[in-house]
Amino acid sequence: MVKIRLTRTGKTHSPSYRIVVADQRSPRDGRFIEEIGHYNPNSKELKVNEESAKKWIANGAQPTPTIKALLKKAGVIA
Repeated sequence: MVKIRLTRTGKTHSPSYRIVVADQRSPRDGRFIEEIGHYNPNSKELKVNEESAKKWIANGAQPTPTIKALLKKAGVIA
């Protein structure tokens, strides 16, 4: 199954995340299919490629609960 999830980047105690589409069997920070955005929880910065996100959801990719909340916040899904 394909999932839309977060991949952690950034330094220790200063996280930053990429929003990626990945196979659920791959590790958290491992191989991914496509990067569709990024999220910085410290500055609350959120950027999402809406077209790619909608395309992947239409093709059956399942967002994690955190990503679902972030996509709602960005206005990608209702």
